[in-house]
Amino acid sequence: MNDTIIIGIDHGYAAMKTAHFSFPTGLVEYEHEPYTRKNVLEYEGKYYVVGSGRQPLQKDKTVTEDYYLLTLAAVAGELAFRKTDVVVDVHLAAGLPLTSFGRDKKKFRDYLLRDRNPVSFRYEGVDYIVTIADVTLFPQGYAAVLMQMELLDEPSVIVADIGGWTVDLMRLDNRIPNATTCRSLELGMIRCLDEISEQIRRILGLSMTAAQIESVLRGEASSVDEAARQIIRREAGAYVQRLLSAIMESGLDARAMPTIFLGGGAGLMKRHVSATDGLCRPLILDDVCMNAKGYERLVGQLLARVGNG
Repeated sequence: MNDTIIIGIDHGYAAMKTAHFSFPTGLVEYEHEPYTRKNVLEYEGKYYVVGSGRQPLQKDKTVTEDYYLLTLAAVAGELAFRKTDVVVDVHLAAGLPLTSFGRDKKKFRDYLLRDRNPVSFRYEGVDYIVTIADVTLFPQGYAAVLMQMELLDEPSVIVADIGGWTVDLMRLDNRIPNATTCRSLELGMIRCLDEISEQIRRILGLSMTAAQIESVLRGEASSVDEAARQIIRREAGAYVQRLLSAIMESGLDARAMPTIFLGGGAGLMKRHVSATDGLCRPLILDDVCMNAKGYERLVGQLLARVGNG
């Protein structure tokens, strides 16, 4: 039997992230074999095209099978990337918002664990037999921050994890989360994209896709005309200001202590936060896979300590 493989997964509202890649949470079911093998999951006699668009908002990710199916796709993608065997034991490392961590931990762990039974499925034409041997959960954002050694000696640090639907906030005092400061604001990137789309529709009469808007936000070349680009940049700047104000209103003063921005919206902060915003010391982690990498590293450290007695 091969050693158990640790795979970190960040189950976002807008995207699934592992240590090496990310994909949108869209999931389209087919009764019959679809036109392509790419991003196709076969499970229990049904076909699912993964990564087309994003999931409708599910505040409780355990109420449907969707996030379990997305987990299988994420696991298969990581196994293929690492060129492992297709019959494997996996230790999943995942996360939950700190505000709901204690309430949802057991339910989400059971949802992913499935009594440790082997699961047979096919992904992109490759057959897998995966046993989820264990699941370890961590607070979102906290695991990623523990990898940033240059800020951990600060007495107090704000962490802002900007996800698809929520922005999860916490303050670390001497490296320990202060539970009374934890907030989850419904002010994630989906809200930003929706507002930009609405303004473009009102002003220019255009119905732009989220993919087009995100391309402009990333600074990529595209055929989007300059008038739409100006609206996108203006509204993105307004979103950043609303977010900074919301952080302040939550009792966290980013002018007084360093702030770590991470998650899918961190790249937007990098392009729209300036010295005039008066932030003490912003550190922007725009690697969207940072949480998943942090989960993996923490599980590896935990298992190493157990192995050393």
